[in-house]
Amino acid sequence: MSKVKRALLSSLAVAGALTIGAQSGVADEFDGVEVNILTRPGPVIAQRIVERGEEFTEMTGAKINVAEVPFAELFQKLLTDWSTGTNSIDVGVFASGWAVEMVDGGLLQDLDAYVAADPDINIDDIAPYFREYNQKIGGKTYLITLDGDFQMLYYRRDVLEQLGKEPPRTWAEYMDVAAAAHGTDMNGDGEPDFGSCIFKKRNAQSYFAVMSIAAAYVQTQGTGEGIFFDPETMAPKVNNEAWAEAFRVYKATGEYGPPDELNHDIGDTRALVQGGRCALAIDWGDIGPLSIDPSGAPIKDKMGAVIMPGTPRVLDTATGKLVDCDASRCPNATDGINFAPFAAFGGWSGAINKNADERTKEAAYKFLSYMNQAAQSNVDVTIGWTGYNPYRNSQLDNLEPWVEAGFSQEFAENYLGAIKQSLNHPNMASDIRVPGAAQYTSQILDRELARFLADEITAEQAVANIEEAWEEVTEDFGRDSQQTMYKLSLGVTN
Repeated sequence: MSKVKRALLSSLAVAGALTIGAQSGVADEFDGVEVNILTRPGPVIAQRIVERGEEFTEMTGAKINVAEVPFAELFQKLLTDWSTGTNSIDVGVFASGWAVEMVDGGLLQDLDAYVAADPDINIDDIAPYFREYNQKIGGKTYLITLDGDFQMLYYRRDVLEQLGKEPPRTWAEYMDVAAAAHGTDMNGDGEPDFGSCIFKKRNAQSYFAVMSIAAAYVQTQGTGEGIFFDPETMAPKVNNEAWAEAFRVYKATGEYGPPDELNHDIGDTRALVQGGRCALAIDWGDIGPLSIDPSGAPIKDKMGAVIMPGTPRVLDTATGKLVDCDASRCPNATDGINFAPFAAFGGWSGAINKNADERTKEAAYKFLSYMNQAAQSNVDVTIGWTGYNPYRNSQLDNLEPWVEAGFSQEFAENYLGAIKQSLNHPNMASDIRVPGAAQYTSQILDRELARFLADEITAEQAVANIEEAWEEVTEDFGRDSQQTMYKLSLGVTN
């Protein structure tokens, strides 16, 4: 019997709060049960669910059906199916921040009893941020983490060494390195390459990158401060010099990027990075495993990773102006630089339809637990094309799986060190986790950002438009309830 099969059969022998029969350890426990899952298009995220689903079917009898829709349609498809009572979908694998609105609508299954009866998920091995912020809403577990998401800065070690440059710590240093590298041939094909590669396509995922830039300008006091709203009033914290500067920085990086960067989604940027054409890039954790993939041969053992750049100038919330860091204003600063690594997207996570039948919910939870467990996930996060990034302590502390996957010892230490530095930073910034999260960001923020990039409006007009539209969303959902949910999402309980 394989190690994976033994682990799964062990996980099936769960008793306690769940209505599981005495034959729970038998391989045909879920014969006749189908679990319908909806997520984004593969191979990223979806394909590994398909493959793990085939294993799960073989070992338990439950049939795992995986359907895909474009990223921009995923939230609305799930919300419509569940809120209208159609209930053709049993499990959604989506951005954890979207779950708050679904919980508010009574659509998601509370998973606390399932987790409590599941010794094999090893909940304490899940890094604290993902265990307490990503999986929980209002202190209850509604999600099972499959992927840990936040963004970092990647750089070509060889290129920076040739230029005599250090990895950028600030956005000014980023521009300096990008300018020095831009136009040089970085992969030996005789063609000029790019100093900076950052995805900027509308109706895709570009708004995550600008939020990663804004975080250090806006948040200084720790995770509980937040970057989107004043927790005490729910007033948007967006119409100010900090967000406007983040918009300008994001746009300015395009001076050293590919000429069609406004049409680039994350996959386009990654292809350029893997092809050896980028000196600097912003991305989630995927670049590490992608650098050891055969398609990443031009960058194998040439990449480095660091925490997202910070800034010595930060928001004064009283005036909306940018001011210099000092000890009281930036208590977490290093050498006068405020860092705020941003948990962009939070992570692809699985949630179960509250209105699915009990047998389906049992099988769905067992499958999500199976994917989350270290025996599976510690392998999946080392494979670039899966789209899964580290979220367990064991994935960050043990170099062996990474070296076995093809990382050099040096890069494994560098890559995992940058992840741990980000995850453990006291000023880590949370993604938005309130009802209407998709409206606030993937619709309103994305729209005004695209208009700014297209030179239709100024940065100041963009952030003013966002403020006005965000206020409308807040009023639609109810300011008091939104404030309560926002404070809970930041861990603020008073």
